[in-house]
Amino acid sequence: MMNSWQQPSSYFCDFTAFILIIRISLLLVLASVPVFLLVELLLWLAVPGLPGLLTMLGSAMLLSAFAALIITGFWGICKIIGCSVLDYFSSRQRAQRRLWFVEARQDQVKRLFYFKAKQIKYIHELNRKRLLKINNRKHIQALSKSIDKDLLSIKTKLSETAYLQLQQDNARYRNQQDIEALLNLQQKITTFV
Repeated sequence: MMNSWQQPSSYFCDFTAFILIIRISLLLVLASVPVFLLVELLLWLAVPGLPGLLTMLGSAMLLSAFAALIITGFWGICKIIGCSVLDYFSSRQRAQRRLWFVEARQDQVKRLFYFKAKQIKYIHELNRKRLLKINNRKHIQALSKSIDKDLLSIKTKLSETAYLQLQQDNARYRNQQDIEALLNLQQKITTFV
């Protein structure tokens, strides 16, 4: 049974052969060093013919080591790409990507819901304030009309300047939308009655 954190150990994704080839290449490079030292020794001893053959042997060993490294590198890259492609299209990875997509979509919906709720609250608050302002205006108009009626009813009891002053106060408080001042004015008028 394979755990979810383990890589599949198929032949295609097994890298032990790469390690073996790299070791062989390094051994060829290390083996070519004594061959070249032997060539130098034979040249110093002036042995004819043998240094040329050993030089070709050492060069072939170095060339084959580097060729093995390059071919192994390309082969390793191809294997890594192949394993990555197989892993990317595996059912486990598809399920994981689908889960991430669903989680991201849920987060997006949550954020959208939050901002929509905030927008709706803001709009409702604006409408409530607007309706409250309209309602206050109606009440102020009704109170002002009531004060006008009260003033007309006590017009004969007041002097002309007091009556005009009370009318101006009523109009000013109505224009200022000052309901407390209108209530005080109404109480003041009721004391005259």
